[in-house]
Amino acid sequence: MARLWPGKLLIQHHSVILQQVRNKWINKIKVDVYPTLEERLAARDETKKDPELYTPVNIGFSLDRKSRKEIVTERLEKVKSNKRDKNLEKLAKKRLLKVDLDAVQQEWETTTAPLQLRTLAEHYGIFSDLFGLAYFNPYVYLTITYDYNGDTESVVYRGNTIKPAEATCQPRVEFSSKPDDLWTLILTNPDGNLYENEKECLHWFVGNIPGGDVSKGDVICDYLQPFPPRGVGYQRMVFLLYKQEGPIDFSKYQRQAPCLELRERTFSTLDFYSELQDEMTPAGISWFQSDWDSTLMKVFHQKLNMREPVYEYDFPPPYLTPEKYFPIRKPFNEYMDRYKHPKELNKEMLLKRLAKLNPLERESPGLPFPAGIPIDLNIASWKKREIKRERLGTGKYRDLFRGRNRPPQIMDEYVEKFEIEYEPDRPKFRRY
Repeated sequence: MARLWPGKLLIQHHSVILQQVRNKWINKIKVDVYPTLEERLAARDETKKDPELYTPVNIGFSLDRKSRKEIVTERLEKVKSNKRDKNLEKLAKKRLLKVDLDAVQQEWETTTAPLQLRTLAEHYGIFSDLFGLAYFNPYVYLTITYDYNGDTESVVYRGNTIKPAEATCQPRVEFSSKPDDLWTLILTNPDGNLYENEKECLHWFVGNIPGGDVSKGDVICDYLQPFPPRGVGYQRMVFLLYKQEGPIDFSKYQRQAPCLELRERTFSTLDFYSELQDEMTPAGISWFQSDWDSTLMKVFHQKLNMREPVYEYDFPPPYLTPEKYFPIRKPFNEYMDRYKHPKELNKEMLLKRLAKLNPLERESPGLPFPAGIPIDLNIASWKKREIKRERLGTGKYRDLFRGRNRPPQIMDEYVEKFEIEYEPDRPKFRRY
């Protein structure tokens, strides 16, 4: 037994050495052969060549911010005063303490809202798409609401979703202002120009707004609701508020109302601000996102008098490893379908659908709750998965439900039918 110990120690020693060598080669492969996504983006970053040339510029008003010492001092004094207030402690213990949310909202708008709005706008890529390398701190808070149907209002926050049907009418814009101040309000879509990709679509332009009353301003371009085409996804609708140094002549940008020609609504925020940067300063921002809905068919055909554009994304073909004759640890049914030609799968699903059709009768509607029907527990697990996919219409079974409507039906009718046809011997349970 004593002679075996050195051998065991030697084996353990060699295993440690091999493990160290293996880790070294893995790290070498990771670093030299497979760079990370962060390293690839850093290599393509052109701003590192000349950082001063690509430094963002603040084109807005400067904020009067308190120092960190002043903020901490005020906070500590507030905490001490709250601790000395015995009535406040009693209300807190009895859960009768109430907070004025309007006061909280007002305090947020005047303290941290500009910096947070700027961070959100940078996250959505608004500054880079509209102003290039410039940004501003929106110190004027905008309250924007759409009147949907008289009883419901859609509020514009920071990137929330509003459907085109909810934004058909001109919105109500409110903000605090002095009586003698003049403002300019613009609603632009950096993603919605159908003719020039590098330009924007102007949806609304009101200039020389006195004292924050938008209804008294000069309408340079009348309001047009969002119209994101089908298949393009979400589009950003950005409200920009500029503070003017004085009255401005916007006759160059005047559009005759109603402006329904989309080419005339081509706009560039960067060019617009570059021409008038000495006469106005950006002060407020708000935005929402909108995507296609069924109401836009009438907007394109009847209002804009054009054919409705429809887009489809051409997905690249998925990469498949070479097929193996004996795949190990692969489900045979999914593995075989993965390497079949799409025409073969379509033919298989078509025959499966035609086998259930009667040329003299209407096609029966699909199950409203297909996942709620029980499955026999005695069949194989892979067969259960196939039954679930067929009922839900996922994977290769998508073509079984193409062009079919699923009206809401009573679930008990399908359950009883399933129990009578497929499980006649199963005990029935009465529902209460």
